[in-house]
Amino acid sequence: MGTRDCKHICDESSPAIGEAGKTGEWRSLMPVIHHNKCIPAKQKKPSCFLCWLYCPDAVIRKTIPIKINLEYCKGCGICMQVCPAKAITMV
Repeated sequence: MGTRDCKHICDESSPAIGEAGKTGEWRSLMPVIHHNKCIPAKQKKPSCFLCWLYCPDAVIRKTIPIKINLEYCKGCGICMQVCPAKAITMV
């Protein structure tokens, strides 16, 4: 448990990359980003990043263009499901 500036006691956690080792070999499908459809890549500014927000393994980098660390991606497809621009496909 930790404390925040507001003096309330809270419990915070965040996913960490690689807690289970390099898990990219587990996947049967791999995410592919189509940067011509990706909202942040098209607008050249931070604007969506829902794939980054919902990735359970924290393997998506919040950069422009978005990058996925395939050494740790398990291929769950959540990023594809939450993308409003349909910029991610699983192959």
